Amino acid sequence: MNFQEAIEIGRELLPLLIPIIMIDLGLMIYCLVDLWHRERTYGSKLMWVLLILLVNLLGSIAYLVIGREE
Repeated sequence: MNFQEAIEIGRELLPLLIPIIMIDLGLMIYCLVDLWHRERTYGSKLMWVLLILLVNLLGSIAYLVIGREE
């Protein structure tokens, strides 16, 4: 595969990736805002910020499932 073929494949996949990227970004922002306003969490807030930012979608889901202390 040469560079031109890779660019063409990227252009074909871009419309499929944009909604996934937007959902991931929205979920990440929601989790960070929720974390900011929450007084207590399971684990440290710094750990959750790093997990949400570095592990992307799975980090956000992990925070929503196990990180929030009700």
